[in-house]
Amino acid sequence: MTVDLNADIGEGFGIWRIGDDQAMLGMVTSANLACGFHAGDPAGLLEVCKLAAEAGAHVGAQVSYRDLHGFGRRFIDVSFEDLFADVIYQIGALQAVAAVAGTRVSYVKPHGALYNTVFSHTQQARAVTAAVLAVDPGLPVLGQPGSELFRQAEMVGLRTVAEVFADRAYKADGTLAPRREPGAVLHEPAIIAERAVRMVKEGVVQADDGTIVDVRVDSICLHGDSPGAPHIAAAVWEQLRRNHIDLQPFA
Repeated sequence: MTVDLNADIGEGFGIWRIGDDQAMLGMVTSANLACGFHAGDPAGLLEVCKLAAEAGAHVGAQVSYRDLHGFGRRFIDVSFEDLFADVIYQIGALQAVAAVAGTRVSYVKPHGALYNTVFSHTQQARAVTAAVLAVDPGLPVLGQPGSELFRQAEMVGLRTVAEVFADRAYKADGTLAPRREPGAVLHEPAIIAERAVRMVKEGVVQADDGTIVDVRVDSICLHGDSPGAPHIAAAVWEQLRRNHIDLQPFA
């Protein structure tokens, strides 16, 4: 039994650093790198790409709205044409940085508010998938099963990779609990690790109301900007291996 373990990293900007990217890269198999629109600056991303190459972690373009001020967590009613071009721009920028660092972009994942929006927003989901297709039809899209993003991706022949969140609360309908709700983000390493194992072995997660929700798991996401993120990643890594679940990149 194998699974991918991914984390959002490279989210610092200038003198402001978020999380311990080097520590996270020692444990994850895939790294979702900010592309400069919600976080990340060129010098920092070049450094993180080099670290990812050394660690053997696959690099993904974490594309977002143009929202540095809000860390990409605010919905923007952007047109198809603008979002299409923005996603192309972000993937292309990270491709160049990754190539210089000795690695490559292996997949694409929306970030924050864009991730939540393309679960049901047809036009924005179509803009993201059209952009990925235009840049490289071989790039997989990482996201939530049952989403409009996956429907649009499958319609144009893009590979979809099913993701779950061990450190986020779920609603009974299988969507993520909004961050503004108490308990939406989990912080206890042991609890997060236990959830990760159950997701992989049983294919379920307990929602915030106690409902048992079916999940499909190709990759488990952790958030590199959470307090104590490396400790959480270490606990998840240890519990997965203890339960004979091997960590391998999906891409």
